[in-house]
Amino acid sequence: MYYALIMIAVTMFSIQFYCNKEYQKICGSGFFPSMVLTFGGSIAGLIALLVINKFNVGVTPFTLFMAFFNSINGILCTLCSQKALAHINLSLFSIFSQLGGMAIPFITGIIFFDEDLTSGKFICLITIVIAMFLSLDMKGKKGSGFAVLYYLGIFTFNGMAGFLSKIFTSAPFEKADAASYSILHIAITVILSGIIILCMVLKDGKKTSSPVKEFRLTSPAVFWMSGGTVLNKVANFLLLIALANLPASVQYPMVTGGIMIVSTLLCYLTPNKPSLKEIFAVILSFAGIMCLVILA
Repeated sequence: MYYALIMIAVTMFSIQFYCNKEYQKICGSGFFPSMVLTFGGSIAGLIALLVINKFNVGVTPFTLFMAFFNSINGILCTLCSQKALAHINLSLFSIFSQLGGMAIPFITGIIFFDEDLTSGKFICLITIVIAMFLSLDMKGKKGSGFAVLYYLGIFTFNGMAGFLSKIFTSAPFEKADAASYSILHIAITVILSGIIILCMVLKDGKKTSSPVKEFRLTSPAVFWMSGGTVLNKVANFLLLIALANLPASVQYPMVTGGIMIVSTLLCYLTPNKPSLKEIFAVILSFAGIMCLVILA
């Protein structure tokens, strides 16, 4: 059952990437459009999870603290992502993001939560790392001297999201259910991103030209923004449920490999068909996941 939840979440994440890409085609990928995406999309995600949980929200001090910290982590990840994309191509960006999202929960699960390092986990990790670098496109923008800090930020903050979820599910403190934690996380994200947007609007209010004043939010942009973020929030909620029953060192390599597979399959529905190198990378990812399931 929990493996099925992971695969459903993986499919949602892959479709979400497509939604975000369509949003960026309309609104751009600057920091202000990204914060609008975070704010508006989080509102849609908040409504969706409230409906799923029948508007029941449990609150404990520990749950509130972890939700706040996770929201800060998410916003910092967004900031580093936008800065990094000004220097590197999307392929290289994906490498840092996916490696962080897989490696940090994998390593911290073994070090801090006494998860076993089995042959299946090790083979899966190495296989997916090789597959990700096989799919890497080295053609892209050159980075500045400070760009490496943004790359490390992507790696760290994206990986910290999984680590924070593991802390929440494993800590012995009094806590709310997974749905309430997700709802509080999204609600705090709405508040924090709203404050950032307000500050940016007030700062650029007297300027004749700025990214804020040039930004236009159209109906198609709202559709892609809402759809993509709802998928993301529900997918993270499903992963949180699975994480309470599966080791992080099993779940996150499976998520990374699964996203590579599903995203590549979705490419067949677009004009950008996958290359032979990408297909081989997907086959490696699938083999790694099978080793994880069979040998873990």
